[in-house]
Amino acid sequence: MVDTMALMLPFGRASRTARTTQHPAVGLPADDEVLLDAPDDRLGPALVAAGQGSYEAAAELLAHTRQQAEWEYRDRYTLRLAAFARSRPEWLEDWHAAAPHDPDALLIRAQVAVDHAWRSPARAEVLRGVSPLITAAARADDGDPVPWRIALDHARGSRAGHTYFGELWEAALRRAPRHYGCHVAALRYLGSAWHGSHRECLDFADRAAQDAPADSLVQALPTRAALAYLDDGCGPGVPPERLDAAADRALALSARFPAADLWPAAIRNKLTYVLVRLGRWEDALEQLRLIGPHATSFPWSRSSDDPLGRFLEVREEVRLRAATGTGTARGTRGGHPLSGLAERVHPGDH
Repeated sequence: MVDTMALMLPFGRASRTARTTQHPAVGLPADDEVLLDAPDDRLGPALVAAGQGSYEAAAELLAHTRQQAEWEYRDRYTLRLAAFARSRPEWLEDWHAAAPHDPDALLIRAQVAVDHAWRSPARAEVLRGVSPLITAAARADDGDPVPWRIALDHARGSRAGHTYFGELWEAALRRAPRHYGCHVAALRYLGSAWHGSHRECLDFADRAAQDAPADSLVQALPTRAALAYLDDGCGPGVPPERLDAAADRALALSARFPAADLWPAAIRNKLTYVLVRLGRWEDALEQLRLIGPHATSFPWSRSSDDPLGRFLEVREEVRLRAATGTGTARGTRGGHPLSGLAERVHPGDH
């Protein structure tokens, strides 16, 4: 029998070489045990069902997140289901035909439209044409912040002005003042609008993190700002200690979650990327232990069309550097496997 799960789920297992690298001594899983973008136990069945042409599991999942106000899960699931629908849209079309006013189907349709427009050479113009879909999703459930995260991404891509963006941001905050996805969307808009004014971006991220509970994902926002700064060739205006402080804040957040937990894997992957850029090899190795088998496409796709392979390459480099004590002092910069990277287009990475 054909393995339906292997066919339907958009994640990968390491299979780059015939030989599997083992790392038991340092607490890392073998290369062939590492998965890319593995779904959790709730999302996996919905993706399998969608691959078989059925929308009911996705509808039930998103309805549950909306009814329980699980906004962070709802945002992640929306992004993953929309990514799947871009290549396999039949189930979403059937869903919309059966329930044209369903807030969950409208939400995914809006995300798909924005993702599609973002990849167009005429991005700004095409994005303006999808505004009605975002409006419909927002009106379908007034308490849902996720359509406003989509609207913030839309504002960045369509080069909306600060006044309009500010109105969207206030609307998002009224619905969920600690929603991480909306904060990331705002951070990315501000970075784009300020043309690389990374000090202001870090200020925004620091203020948000200081106001958030210790276990909020918003605690990782300064690291996201540091990542953008490091990938933009650095430059004046941001002292190294601010970057280390951002990483330290995310390290404290990561320590609140169990090892090999899927939920914080996205945060830990981005934190590892930043720690490598800062030359903090032992801290990076510890995050890799906590990541376990859960690699994520972002941020490794920033430097490679094979993000899983890139993750494994960097993991091996970190292991060797930590073992030899090379560059383990805080603040060491340069000479690492992520030097000189250019950002790729990612409209909705969290």
